[in-house]
Amino acid sequence: MQSTAISFSPSISLPHPKKPTILSPSLKLDRFASPNGVFGSSTKRRLHLPVCCLSSSSSSNSSRLNGWISAPAPGLERESDGGFEVRATAVPESEDGAAAANAKLKDTLVLGSLFGMWYLFNIYFNIYNKQVLKVFPYPVTVTGIQFAVGTVFVTLMWTLNLIKRPKISGGQLLAILPLAVVHTLGNLFTNMSLGKVAVSFTHTIKAMEPFFSVILSAMFLGEIPSLWVVASLVPIVGGVGLASLTEASFNWAGFWSAMASNLTNQSRNVLSKKFMVKKEESLDNITLFSVITIMSFLLLAPVAIFMEGVKFTPTYLQSAGLNVRQVYIRSLLAALCFHAYQQVSYMILQRVSPVTHSVGNCVKRVVVIVTSVLFFRTPVSPINSMGTGVALAGVFLYSRVKRIKPKTA
Repeated sequence: MQSTAISFSPSISLPHPKKPTILSPSLKLDRFASPNGVFGSSTKRRLHLPVCCLSSSSSSNSSRLNGWISAPAPGLERESDGGFEVRATAVPESEDGAAAANAKLKDTLVLGSLFGMWYLFNIYFNIYNKQVLKVFPYPVTVTGIQFAVGTVFVTLMWTLNLIKRPKISGGQLLAILPLAVVHTLGNLFTNMSLGKVAVSFTHTIKAMEPFFSVILSAMFLGEIPSLWVVASLVPIVGGVGLASLTEASFNWAGFWSAMASNLTNQSRNVLSKKFMVKKEESLDNITLFSVITIMSFLLLAPVAIFMEGVKFTPTYLQSAGLNVRQVYIRSLLAALCFHAYQQVSYMILQRVSPVTHSVGNCVKRVVVIVTSVLFFRTPVSPINSMGTGVALAGVFLYSRVKRIKPKTA
C-alpha cells in the first residue's frame, strides 16, 4: 500500500473545494495556485497525505474541507524556498516478504555448506585413515584413538558451553548402551575393512546398508517392505556382487568386515527406534552422538590394550621404521575428520528429512569412491566400475521409493 501525507501551516487558508481532490502517488505540485494568486510567498511547504485524501491540521479550516478530510494530518515540514509543494511518497507495505526470502536464502546457503563439509571431511577421513592403516595395521587401536579424540572434542565443547551439557539419567544410559556397542563395532569393522582392501571397494560393499536395514526392520520392528523397496534391493545386491568378482584388492577378511559393518550400523538404527521411543527420555541427535562417542571410547580402550597392546608409542613406531611425526599427524587428522563428518551428518539430519539425508549419503559415497580411486590410483576394470555404478544406482532408487507410502484401505 502506498500513502501520501500532507500538512498545512495554520496561517494558510484554502478555498472551499467544490469536490474531493484525489492525488496520485506521482502527482507533484510545486506551486499550488489559488484564484487570488500563489500560496506561501515566503515559505515552501512539503505536504504529505494518504493518496486518497488531503487533511488539514488547522481547526479553522476543518469545516470548509469536509470533502477532503479523512485522517488527522501530521506535523509541518518547512523549507527556506518560496513555494508550496504537495508530494506523494511511497510507504512500503511490508518487509515480511523480503525478510522471508532472505531467511530462505540464508538457510539454503547454510545447508549447502553443511553438505560440502560433510563430503570434504569424509574424503579426508578415508584418505588419512587408509594411509595410517597401511603402515600401522592395528585397527582396534586406530579406532580407539579416533574415539579418544572425539571424546576430548566433545568434552571441550561442553566445557566451553558451545554445546549444552546434557543431564542424563541412569535409565537413559542403559538405553544408550546397546547403541554405543553397535556404534563401536560398526566403526571398528569399517576400519578393519579399510586396512584390508581398497577404500573404493569398502564403500561399494557398504552400499548394501539398505539391504540390511530392510531385513532388520522386518525382523525386529515388524515393518514389511513394499514391492518397490524389495525391487530396489536387486540392483544393490547384484552390483556389489559384480564389483566383488572383479575387485583387484579383494580378500575375504576385508569383504566380511565391511558386511559386518553394514549389519552393526543398521542394527544401531533399529535399536534407536526400538529403545529411544519415550519422548521424555529422548535426546537430540547431536547430544546422543556425543554421549555415544564417549561411551564407545570407554568400551573400546581396554579391548584395544588387551588385543593389540600399547603399540602407539614413539618407541614402537621408530622400531617399526615408521615416521613417528607423520603417523601421529595423520592419525590426528583422521580422528578429527572422523568426528567432524559424523557431527555434521547429524546437523544435516536435523534440517532435512531422513529421505533427503539418505540421498545425500548416496551422493557422498559416490564422491568418496571417485576421489579415493583418483588419489590412490586404484586399478578399476570396466566391469568393476559398472558393478559399483549399478549398486549406487540401486541405493538412490531405494532412497526414492522409500518415500512412497502404501495406500490405506
